[in-house]
Amino acid sequence: MDNPSPPEIVMVSHGQFDRVKEILAEQPEQLNVLYEPWAETPLGAASHVGNREIAEYLLELGAPLTITTAAMLGRKKDVLEFLEADPNLANAAGAHGISLLFHTAYSGDVSIAEAIVAAGGSTADAGHAVHAAVSKGRQEMSAWLLEQGADPNVPDFQGRTPLAVAEKLGNEAIAALLRAAGGL
Repeated sequence: MDNPSPPEIVMVSHGQFDRVKEILAEQPEQLNVLYEPWAETPLGAASHVGNREIAEYLLELGAPLTITTAAMLGRKKDVLEFLEADPNLANAAGAHGISLLFHTAYSGDVSIAEAIVAAGGSTADAGHAVHAAVSKGRQEMSAWLLEQGADPNVPDFQGRTPLAVAEKLGNEAIAALLRAAGGL
């Protein structure tokens, strides 16, 4: 049996803020809808693409904060509280199984990444996390991930390397970091 299509609210929560507002104004019960095949809610959708504006809006409406969203938003106090309550969350994943480290890379807050690793979080996804850091221009985070052994040539979902993305975005400082680490 095929899975049904994802609800529109999940899809538009990746980046169509006006449509998110329209849907939730008409159907507020859609706020926390879960598309089970992807383990994705509207908040999870906004979080795994680093969309702060939509994530903060959904939180204002009452969506429950998750550790992955807190990490993406750079809310260190909240991340630490999640980890204190449940240290296993150091290896939590968001929608599509996207790692906590990936979400953290969007924020650029290396101290959050270090706290997650100190709590037992894995750096196995550091190569993918570099993509999140590069996409937001997070030079310090990019450098930290490379220091953790991130493969600078892991392709993103479109087959692009972090270096290709940094060059496309015109971020020469991050591109230089990636080249120095063997990025192609």
